[in-house]
Amino acid sequence: MASLNKVLLIGNLTRDPELRYTQSGLAICNFSLAINTFYNDKQGQQQKDTCFLRVTVWGKNGENCANVLKKGRPVFVEGRLKSRSWEQDDGQKRTSIEVVADRVQFLGAPPGKGAGPVIDTRPRWRLESAPVAIWRDASGRTDTDEGPEAREPDRLS
Repeated sequence: MASLNKVLLIGNLTRDPELRYTQSGLAICNFSLAINTFYNDKQGQQQKDTCFLRVTVWGKNGENCANVLKKGRPVFVEGRLKSRSWEQDDGQKRTSIEVVADRVQFLGAPPGKGAGPVIDTRPRWRLESAPVAIWRDASGRTDTDEGPEAREPDRLS
């Protein structure tokens, strides 16, 4: 059965990117993106609905994002959705939906600088053994994930 997992987003960073490294030295950049949708209500008044998503960018491209992006900066993100589940210390189960970026384009460059660069994070090769990233985020959650470099571009899950 066919399936498709692809997202295209334009939004603004809600905070500065966070950069960390796996035990094997692979960079992971995370930032939060606010995506606004505007619509008219029954009275004809314009309303705004905002969706907040966490975005993950791996490897050298993640380092580039961390060095260039700042809170409030608009970006275009192309990637795939990934669900994460974990259990908190109190035993409560949590789930979140996040975006793993294949491509990031910086928008709204400083005046006189022109359009921002495109960061293409799609993997260029397939590794024989997949790197495993183990990290602990600010809330103390431990996560295990396979880096996108371990997958072929056409088979991203």
